[in-house]
Amino acid sequence: MREQVITDPHAGHALLKLQTLVPPVGYIPDFLTPSVREGGLPAALEEMEATPPTRLKRELGRLAGARPLPAWTTGLGGPGGGRSMRSLVKALDVSARTLLAPRWTHIRKAIDDEVGLRSRALLDGGVLALLNSLRPLARWRAPVLEVDYPTDRDLRLEGRGLLLIPSYFCWRRPTALADPALGPVLVYPVTTRPLDVIPVNDNGLDRLLGRTRASVLTELARGHARTTSEVATAVGIALPSASYQLGVLRDGGLVASRREGQYVRHSVTPVGHILLDGDEGMRGGTAAASGPWRELRCE
Repeated sequence: MREQVITDPHAGHALLKLQTLVPPVGYIPDFLTPSVREGGLPAALEEMEATPPTRLKRELGRLAGARPLPAWTTGLGGPGGGRSMRSLVKALDVSARTLLAPRWTHIRKAIDDEVGLRSRALLDGGVLALLNSLRPLARWRAPVLEVDYPTDRDLRLEGRGLLLIPSYFCWRRPTALADPALGPVLVYPVTTRPLDVIPVNDNGLDRLLGRTRASVLTELARGHARTTSEVATAVGIALPSASYQLGVLRDGGLVASRREGQYVRHSVTPVGHILLDGDEGMRGGTAAASGPWRELRCE
């Protein structure tokens, strides 16, 4: 994929344009992440292109206060800014086709698995179970949902519903729209990640347990107890392989299994969590171990 970006001048130019408005850390203008529930990317690009100039000017001004912006960005919120906005929309479209399209099957599967996981929590235990299932990314302490986030902020729902959006590209911590007047949205990292995108750490858990077994253990630690088939689907391995890997982890005291009706569900033991925490420490720490909490008050 990197080679494709290097050899494709259109893709390289599009990414350079987007990097101007999407820094690796810090504020990202809300208009770049429209909350479109239907229609996919075309609908999102259409909504973004229709962003009112006053909003563009306000959000770009906030971004400019944190980092210098090139001259072309001033045209987005000014008179006759349609051409600049169309160019930005085109850059997003090119980037999506270059970077996302080749891996869209994996991305879509991870999102679908996440929606299924949270839906089961909601059906089995109601809203409380759903909110509790977000640990350790968020903690429900009525009437406040405390969310791990790098800045302090209170967001009052004031009767509005909270839209939960699982994201394949949201890493370590959840995020939310910066403008409190917009619809309350909480974007959080997906629980599942396909096996072939889990990085190998030569000095950590992958080397100790093997890549597949480490992926199974990591997957189990990201949510509620899972069945063997759920683990196989989430990690992207065959059912017999998942059963074997779970058996090895259980024999090693890292996984516990219990029968619930016709299903056997697996979860990580305290020893397994200690092992995972140690590996995360080598990788740079866990999301829950650093940073203050953002509060979403459910009122």
